[in-house]
Amino acid sequence: MKPKKNKVSIILNCYNGAKYLEEALSSLKAQTYKNWELIFWDNRSTDNSRKILKLSKIKKARYFLSKKHTSLYAARNLAMKKASGDFISFIDADDLWDKNKLKKQIRFFHDKKTAVVYGNSWLKNEKNKKKKKFINYYVKSGYIYKDLIKRYNVGILTSIIRKSILKKSKISFNRKYDIIGDFDFFLRLSKKYKFKFIQDPVATYRIHDQNLSFLKKSKQIKEFFYWIKKNKKNLSHNEYLKIKQRIHKLEFINIKLKQSFFKTFFYFKRYFKYIFNLKNIVILFLPIYFLKKVMWFI
Repeated sequence: MKPKKNKVSIILNCYNGAKYLEEALSSLKAQTYKNWELIFWDNRSTDNSRKILKLSKIKKARYFLSKKHTSLYAARNLAMKKASGDFISFIDADDLWDKNKLKKQIRFFHDKKTAVVYGNSWLKNEKNKKKKKFINYYVKSGYIYKDLIKRYNVGILTSIIRKSILKKSKISFNRKYDIIGDFDFFLRLSKKYKFKFIQDPVATYRIHDQNLSFLKKSKQIKEFFYWIKKNKKNLSHNEYLKIKQRIHKLEFINIKLKQSFFKTFFYFKRYFKYIFNLKNIVILFLPIYFLKKVMWFI
């Protein structure tokens, strides 16, 4: 007798996501792995998102209307409490899944110590409709905390998480963050539990103006400074430097996109020890027009 397949709770937090929602839902309906439910968390949308969900006719969907509009990570925590599955996965209203995503990943949970299975992804630029394969060459499987400190590369869209480990560890998203909550969440998980990486692209991130704005980049930098202040005592000197490098690189790129060459150069000179490498030298002299085209790979 074949063992019963494990159920996956797919969480979709939606706030006025009608523009791309139909495509996201269609990618769920196309899944070749059938034992899943959809937790549709409506974060007080004012558009026709709920109507689009109804028209999708997903029988496995469970609709929840938030009592009030909350941050993304607060909404995810609330939605996770409604999950009845053995595993949890996330999709946003503007993103897509490969039809074999769940089927490809669920089989790697045979190791009970594995908390997360994640993979590569596609990037789709909405301006020119081009789709490119985003390959992580630096990823590892196993206990990867130190690797994530050096180069964070776990995409929540590509991940499946074992729910029992979340319950046991009492790890959830930090509601204080608006941008880097994924980073904080997976870093805490990776301290104690194993991660498994698969090379296949299993999802598509949609790149558009709203998720690539200067405002979001500035917010991300502020949140990283807050994170490092709160966690400095738990970091080794080398880990601290690696995170500082990440922060200053983000700030360097943000200044380059908004300010003059001279201001960018002076920033580069000031934080030389953190951001000196060949890639950043190229960024320094790269015309802004070309930088905007490649910044989502950086």
